[in-house]
Amino acid sequence: MIAETATRLRQNIQKVIIGKDEIIDMALIAILTNGHLLLEDVPGTGKTTLAKTIAASLGCTFRRVQFTPDLLPSDVTGIYFYNQKQQEFEFRAGPIFSQILLADEINRATPRTQSALLEAMQERQVTVDIATHRLPRPFLVLATQNPIELEGTFPLPEAQLDRFLMKVAIGYPSVAEENDILLRFERQDPLETLAKVVEPEDILAMQADVRDVRVEASVRQYVVNVCRATRHHEDIALGASPRATMALYHTAKARAAIHGRDFVIPDDVKTLAPFVLTHRLVVNPQTRLRGRQPEDIIRDVVETVAVPVEQ
Repeated sequence: MIAETATRLRQNIQKVIIGKDEIIDMALIAILTNGHLLLEDVPGTGKTTLAKTIAASLGCTFRRVQFTPDLLPSDVTGIYFYNQKQQEFEFRAGPIFSQILLADEINRATPRTQSALLEAMQERQVTVDIATHRLPRPFLVLATQNPIELEGTFPLPEAQLDRFLMKVAIGYPSVAEENDILLRFERQDPLETLAKVVEPEDILAMQADVRDVRVEASVRQYVVNVCRATRHHEDIALGASPRATMALYHTAKARAAIHGRDFVIPDDVKTLAPFVLTHRLVVNPQTRLRGRQPEDIIRDVVETVAVPVEQ
């Protein structure tokens, strides 16, 4: 069921997004794992379009917040105001009370505003004043940021990055894909007529089913070994956290499910490690001066850690 639904979702998203099959799969895995996705790339590569396409395909409530330096935490979470007619305080919910929240250019907001998302992303609830409000389910944050702009931006702290299940870069299209984009958007934006494929209740059911995917003991140990190897690597000052180990474990289950398998194989872990672990690492300054990137280190780790083989 999950593989069939994932195929329909992928085909629906591909009506708008051209040539980014791996990125679409990563988004589907994030949805099935109940995780959040950070889209990092230069302007104009389709980050916002991908987020809006996913929301339209899922049939979920969708809100978009344009993060700016003057954005306040209450602009995201909501406020209590005094209703003179009712003679009592009422809560006015902010845009975070939606099933899919697009945090556009998240690194343009101040750390105070960024931190307003921490509780919501981890615990699926928001505390305003002394009252705690539950968020709707499913709840998914799709955040975008531009990696090349430094002026007027506030880099996300490690605690915030660790709450994103995966970070993906969309990248430029190929020559043929860019030509197809011109043809597809020549007369009409296909997003305007995109129909939903699943209901929110279907997503919750699939998220529960993904947890039943089997992981053999040696493969589970392989996930642990990969993450632990980052903590002892000479080029890394801060390695993957236990939250990262859980993220890699659950995303491997989701990848197996969308490929029609009820068991995880080492290739699932290998494929997902760069997307799940890279943004969680803090690289030594000397390593950065040598030009080595977190992606290179994760590639080395995956190639170094022994892969379990069938007995």
